[in-house]
Amino acid sequence: MRVAYYERLGAARDVLHLADMEQPQVGPGEVCVRVHASGINPSDVKRRGGATITAMPYPRVIPHQDGAGVIEAVGAGVAPTRVGEPVWIYEAQIGRAFGTAAEWVVLPSAKAVRLPPGTDMLAGACLGVPAMTAHRCVFADGAVTGQTMLVTGGAGAVGLYAIQWATWGGAQVIATVSSPEKAAVARQAGADHVVNYRTEDVVQRVHALTAGQGVDRIVEVEFAGNLATNACILKTNGVLASYASNTNREPHVPYYAFASKNATLHCVLVYAMSTAAHQAAIDDITTCLTAGVLRHPTPHRFALTDIVAAHEALESGRITGKVMLDLV
Repeated sequence: MRVAYYERLGAARDVLHLADMEQPQVGPGEVCVRVHASGINPSDVKRRGGATITAMPYPRVIPHQDGAGVIEAVGAGVAPTRVGEPVWIYEAQIGRAFGTAAEWVVLPSAKAVRLPPGTDMLAGACLGVPAMTAHRCVFADGAVTGQTMLVTGGAGAVGLYAIQWATWGGAQVIATVSSPEKAAVARQAGADHVVNYRTEDVVQRVHALTAGQGVDRIVEVEFAGNLATNACILKTNGVLASYASNTNREPHVPYYAFASKNATLHCVLVYAMSTAAHQAAIDDITTCLTAGVLRHPTPHRFALTDIVAAHEALESGRITGKVMLDLV
């Protein structure tokens, strides 16, 4: 099978290579999936670049956690009826050397989730990290019915799903974005109000939209960069759920600004979520896919042979949507 891989950490064009490898064999409790699309996440490129790890976890790594395809073989303990099933894949490379940047991938059966009829492979490859992260950020602290939620980075992949989960859950949503084009994406996802943080004062606008009350919950893409803003707009007993802090990995937290509001600061890492949290996300994803109510990030498609360009496109920060590889 044709794969993309790296054997040392570094820049995409320096370390990513293509090769032919033997197709993996399926083991007990596993399925072998013919990959149709491989979704690329920021965590994939950060890991390859050495931003989140300092040493190779395996001699050779085939990257990417997310994807979609068709089950072609099953191991002992897996129902034979799963053969031929279209699936979306999550966390394919957690605890393993080989992810979805390959024509075939073997992974635990539970991490290959049936795609409902009418859901295409490109949509399936979008789900894993973004949809599950967003689900946890929105629902980790209970129902959101009747609440007001701020979603920062509303046009990003996680933000897009967070807006939808929040509105599906019965919340009013305010989204922040950085351009008119991204504002349109957030509105299409269901945001009730959109704030351009480059041209508007977020604190003033949020207070105006909430009659000075602030928001019940925040889904945060930039924990460090938005600490001061969030301390001002979060209600007493509110929740700040953050999944990234790229401008400062070890920020100073204004403790009493949040403590005085009895606030909950909730850190979300999809790879460390409990089995129950994963299953809750899977159940709601299946429900919404079946009902046809989920919008997905715009796919930006690259061939496997162009994986370097795909990684660089994601790292550039200029892509709005989901970068993915076509493998069929």
